[in-house]
Amino acid sequence: MTSTDLFQPARLGELELPNRLVMAPMTRNRAAGDGVPLPLMATYYAQRASAGLIIAEAATPNAVGQTYPNITAIHNDAHVAGWRRVTDAVHAAGGRMFLQLQHGGRVGHPDNSGLTPVAPSAIPLPDTIFTPSGHQQAVTPKEMTAGEIQATTADFAAAARNAVEAGFAGVEVHSANGYLLHQFLARNTNRRTDAYGGSIANRIRFTVEVTEAVAAAIGPERTGVRIYPGGRVNDIDEGDTAELYPVLLKALSGKGLAYLHVVRAEAGDPVFTAIRRDWTGPLIANPLLHGDALPADGGKQAAGKLLAAGADLIAFGRPFLANPDLVERLRTGAPLNAVRDRYLMYVGGETGYTDYPTLAAVG
Repeated sequence: MTSTDLFQPARLGELELPNRLVMAPMTRNRAAGDGVPLPLMATYYAQRASAGLIIAEAATPNAVGQTYPNITAIHNDAHVAGWRRVTDAVHAAGGRMFLQLQHGGRVGHPDNSGLTPVAPSAIPLPDTIFTPSGHQQAVTPKEMTAGEIQATTADFAAAARNAVEAGFAGVEVHSANGYLLHQFLARNTNRRTDAYGGSIANRIRFTVEVTEAVAAAIGPERTGVRIYPGGRVNDIDEGDTAELYPVLLKALSGKGLAYLHVVRAEAGDPVFTAIRRDWTGPLIANPLLHGDALPADGGKQAAGKLLAAGADLIAFGRPFLANPDLVERLRTGAPLNAVRDRYLMYVGGETGYTDYPTLAAVG
């Protein structure tokens, strides 16, 4: 599958992709308070349908998994109907979509979900959580019982079935960025002494079981996994990154999964080189773009280096956020829209969301 040309077609599971550019999942806080996608979201994603693949923003598989206000969900009929409006709009514009499934774990608050957050261990996030009344100190989560772990695994599988019913071609299991699955992987957030804690084999168990359950529910060719080796988001500290991920990838390899998605990848980095060596399936790389401003080339040079280093597809976040027609801009070398005020990323309404101009609109 590997090609160094971003604009060459590719195949991912049963999907034929017109190019190798992926819109990365980005939480935008534009859902209703109950997690139902709003009509404006259909416009936003349809504007970006020229991406080879869109991975839609994180949707929670159950109520307790909610992180922040106005986050999307996919655990009831209303969520399915809301997302169906989004996928219908994207399909009408010629696009293809996966949905990311994310459980926040300790990254949550009772004022957001109405429930006490759960986690591998009762270790609070040493930070504040945004709530409808402003930032509040994170609460101590409840340590999950073995039964709750199994129930959550079943929730992920049910959410995957809901996603397919809503029109998604597949789902991405989020095991990165300091959320629940990543919390099980990391030694500083997982102090368990049962079959889900302690050794690497035990700490990877939850991610593997969730992935297997999702793959059994909708097919491995519809199932991707996202990882962030060494990532420190949400105060995660794995403690043994170099030893952890080879074991995790060995456990996930050979299952026919749609892809592995690596966050903040860099060509030449030993971690990325090892991942490409250990992972035999399709690999999506999310380039590390330094600083808040987009690079002048939109990340095209970094993408080319990652393709040459073995990535199959390249996922961009902020470049797609500000440039609905990013594919055409990168293809032609046209200038990029700059990302506006960061505050606008996470508030409701069309400003900083659906009002970024295309080349056609300004030409």
